[in-house]
Amino acid sequence: MTSSFTRRGFLAAGAALGSLGLLPQLGRAQSSVLSLVAGTRSLDINGRAASVYGLSNGLGGQGLILDPDQRFQVQLTNALDVETLIHWHGQIPPNAQDGVPDMPMAKLKPAETRNYDFAPQPGTHWMHSHIPTQEMQLLAAPLIVRSAKDLTEDRQEVVMFLHDFSFLTPEEVLAQITGGASMAGMGHDMSGMSHGGDMGGMDMSTMSHDGMAQDTMAMPGMAMDLNDFNFDAYLTNDRTLADPQVVKVDIGGRVRLRIVNASAATTYWIDTGGVEAALVAVDGHDVVPIKGRRFGIAMAQRLDIVLDLPAGQGAFPILALREGAREQTGLILATAGAAVLRLDDLAAVASPAFDLDLAQESQLRALVPLPDRAAAKAEMVMLAGSMAPYVWTINGQTWGSHQPITAKTGDRVELMFHNMSMMGHPMHLHGHAFQVVQINGTRFAGAVRDTVYVPPMSQVTIAIDAGEAARWMLHCHHMPHLATGMMTEFAVQAS
Repeated sequence: MTSSFTRRGFLAAGAALGSLGLLPQLGRAQSSVLSLVAGTRSLDINGRAASVYGLSNGLGGQGLILDPDQRFQVQLTNALDVETLIHWHGQIPPNAQDGVPDMPMAKLKPAETRNYDFAPQPGTHWMHSHIPTQEMQLLAAPLIVRSAKDLTEDRQEVVMFLHDFSFLTPEEVLAQITGGASMAGMGHDMSGMSHGGDMGGMDMSTMSHDGMAQDTMAMPGMAMDLNDFNFDAYLTNDRTLADPQVVKVDIGGRVRLRIVNASAATTYWIDTGGVEAALVAVDGHDVVPIKGRRFGIAMAQRLDIVLDLPAGQGAFPILALREGAREQTGLILATAGAAVLRLDDLAAVASPAFDLDLAQESQLRALVPLPDRAAAKAEMVMLAGSMAPYVWTINGQTWGSHQPITAKTGDRVELMFHNMSMMGHPMHLHGHAFQVVQINGTRFAGAVRDTVYVPPMSQVTIAIDAGEAARWMLHCHHMPHLATGMMTEFAVQAS
């Protein structure tokens, strides 16, 4: 394959995942099998060492960038001392390669290697363990699949990979959140937890007797629960604002931010400050551009935001603000020689809740929508649960006692998520891209996605063209909700 490059497009090779140590090979399709290793690594979290998991590529960095038309030919090795399995979030592989334990493939044993080979979907995606405690321990990384257009546009690319982090083990975090409740009906085991751990300087002043963060927002006649745990740190590309990544940019240049919310239980507002911005893609799918300087992103979602930097020298913080709280993380875009000021990890005021009225989602319009056709089947999917007892359900059931949602290959299916709980739920469907077609009773041709946020007391309808005949996971991507069983399956049968 041959490609032409602008200077700024070529510089994207160093900037896109530079902080994660990956320099993608540009200008030719890679024919060799790529290496990916699930293992342990160490981070410095505000001066304190932390042992976490990670997904290392053949160059020693985290994550993968694929060239246009390059197949996803990956050799995954488990270098952990526990079993694991990786899900390729946003991709549509054959079901056997989807990366969900025992659906149908077993987890990789320690030292085991498995090969993957499929045609990837272009866009901003990611990969992560489908064992909740392992994802909470940062077993996740970016997965960027570039289009031919990406390589010719006169802009720089920068990845923002967001995490929430605790010095506690995932088991201890879940025990505090759930008040010690069992992981209800969860078919995924709770292996892969970190070793040791302590309270990590956690602020207990906002915790109730059962360890839940009392971070709520008032709604008429009721209280909404936004954050059910206060993490020790919020990371962008493995770093806090005490030592943020500083990305060198051109004066007056254009930057495409590829933002992935890999957090276990945190929604953010992306704030571009004084820089003009446009949201151009969600979950790897192009949308009609929306201008603004603040955009929300729920767990597992992705945003592509294009920035036009002002003329003149300067440093431009791009922040991720925790909803309903003051915590913030981010990185800094800086021209050569610009003064870079230190930023505090607490904002002056708390950020509001994200998209309670679905105003952002309602604005999105897919550039390439699904074909217009009638649905062969429409079904309501009830989302419910409570903080005490800490139980979250789909159609009144947790995983193990669930009733599959059924469809036939090729059929158009509409699912209406009806959230009757007081927490929002980012709902993710494996093996498919869907389109948002209705919000609270109003029809429209919305964004194509794989993860949609459903706020409390709201209704969001998605349209799906059922794919491969197989069992596909459908679940909330809030890890404590998933760990306690908020999962079902989209069971597709041959026509």
